[in-house]
Amino acid sequence: MDINRIKEDILNAKTAIGIELGSTRIKAVLIDSTKAPVAAGSHEWENRLENGIWTYSLEDVWTGLQDSYKNLAEDVKEKYGLELTKVGSIGISAMMHGYMAFNAAGELMVPFRTWRNTNSAQAAEKLSAEFNYNIPIRWSISHLYQSILNGEEHVKDLTYFTTLAGYVHWMLSGEKVLGVGDASGMFPIDPKTVNYDETMLNRFDEMTAEYGYSWKIRELLPKVLCAGEDAGRLTAEGAKLLDVSGKLEAGILMCPPEGDAGTGMTATNAVAKRTGNVSAGTSIFSMVVLEKELSKPYPELDLVTTPDGALVAMVHCNNCTSDLNAWVNLFREFQETMGMKVDMNELYGTLYRKALEGDKDCGGLMAYNYLSGEPVTGFEEGRPLFMRKPDANFNLANFMRTHLYASVGALKMGNDILTQKEGVVMDHIMGHGGLFKTKGVGQSFMAAALNTPVEVMETAGEGGAWGIALLAAFTAEKEEGETLPAYLDNRVFAGQKGERMDPDPADVAGFNAFIDAYMKGLPAERGAVESF
Repeated sequence: MDINRIKEDILNAKTAIGIELGSTRIKAVLIDSTKAPVAAGSHEWENRLENGIWTYSLEDVWTGLQDSYKNLAEDVKEKYGLELTKVGSIGISAMMHGYMAFNAAGELMVPFRTWRNTNSAQAAEKLSAEFNYNIPIRWSISHLYQSILNGEEHVKDLTYFTTLAGYVHWMLSGEKVLGVGDASGMFPIDPKTVNYDETMLNRFDEMTAEYGYSWKIRELLPKVLCAGEDAGRLTAEGAKLLDVSGKLEAGILMCPPEGDAGTGMTATNAVAKRTGNVSAGTSIFSMVVLEKELSKPYPELDLVTTPDGALVAMVHCNNCTSDLNAWVNLFREFQETMGMKVDMNELYGTLYRKALEGDKDCGGLMAYNYLSGEPVTGFEEGRPLFMRKPDANFNLANFMRTHLYASVGALKMGNDILTQKEGVVMDHIMGHGGLFKTKGVGQSFMAAALNTPVEVMETAGEGGAWGIALLAAFTAEKEEGETLPAYLDNRVFAGQKGERMDPDPADVAGFNAFIDAYMKGLPAERGAVESF
């Protein structure tokens, strides 16, 4: 690390700040002129269930942002002996979807409804039918329409609704705008215009005309911006909101606020067509950048966009490694009971690597990792379930392989729709998250499940705060005609080599046999939900 050059970058504002408000952590990252993270700060937080709604208070938002920024500034002071007073650009990102509704005075009228709320199923179903387009329950328009169907009083006074990233950006810059990736989780985007779909906007107004509201849907939504566009400047009030010490200068360029899906794509260099990424941890989702629109809507596939407006098919599964982690903790408990010293990294690594020795089709073992419901397979509730045939090859290797396969089973089913029904081609998938931590294990099973090369980069662990910092730098540095994929290829990821793993044909055949049995066994999972 070249300390003197980094100091020069900080003094000359050849830097960018990215801040992402995730579900459990708010993280701030400072990157230098090489686009490497050189300082960071974070703040832990947690959503709360109030009156049946998963929410965060506005006080939570600002206390967390201020603490995260303060810790970033302290990290800069400690590492480089400098006060952080100016940067080249700033970007805000947050968890997508949800509902923040404001009146003419700019007041939040109902508690922030996060993506986690599932009380808008009626609205999502009606909208999907009317639009002939899959509208998930997480989307902002589902929350608005459900509020209308419920006869909620606040709707008549509505003048603006947005996402969490859109709200924070508005408070910091005064601009009611949103990056197209985040906007695509509010209302469907037309990939030809890279704006809200006009036909669907009109249809929504027709659907709500009988209620007599004074507003039209277009008036309520944030303006859509693409990556690289000027999204305003940090105001004096915004600077004080972010940095309570008052040292941060106003006037800093801001990039369009984005959702965590878009920043994840950016951080893994998966924004070009025929690429994609898989984020695999507690939950799992894949994002595949499409070359053309799908032939019809599928309830298993959400259509969103990259930060520069390319159409993306998203498969979102609620369950990934939680059940697997519970089994690993059982092995930890056994070790402790036997008086052994436990190193969790070693335990995970040993058990994951053992799975590589298992039968390709898991030898007659089956598992469903459904701690919660799984929309892709049509479950509103889940029961973790393990079963085996009487003549199964029941050993540790097959046991671990089964649970690793099960962690990506629902994801495979969603992606099979893309490849088998829509003919989508993926050149490669970028993998990031805890499933890929043990080298070569989760990666090889993911390659087999998707029958696609999977690449894992060291930088993939930097996460969404780094991704939005890169988008902020792109806004400040973008040259005439330069695209986001070209910028990332040439100025960020040039020379970086990831670990690429091609699918093994025997593993692919084994996973296909497993998924056939998985689909046939779903009635057993249904029985567990209904009877246990």
